[in-house]
Amino acid sequence: MASDDKEFSTEAEDLKPKKPSNRAPQGIRTFTVCRQSDESGVSGEGVVIEGATFATGHTVIHWLTPAPRGSIAFFDAFDDFLKIHIKPHPTNKTIITFEDGEQTIYDGG
Repeated sequence: MASDDKEFSTEAEDLKPKKPSNRAPQGIRTFTVCRQSDESGVSGEGVVIEGATFATGHTVIHWLTPAPRGSIAFFDAFDDFLKIHIKPHPTNKTIITFEDGEQTIYDGG
């Protein structure tokens, strides 16, 4: 039984469950990669990658070519993926589209 002299909040916000502080942040952000051109002639044009970035920054991509399976790659950070597969190929005019509709175009400009 609580003593009468102890104060505590009954505000709804204060009573909401809190995430444990010793855990990684939560959330996954999915995206697609569309190449408008393919300077290497390997991956093709159109949507060539589907991917996901976790709240920690770790990124997983699934190459949709070659058919029928493609391949999967893991990166410690989304920027590492960009440095390897997107930024070195500005003539591909790559469009990355996230599930919330945000788009980034990489065209060397």
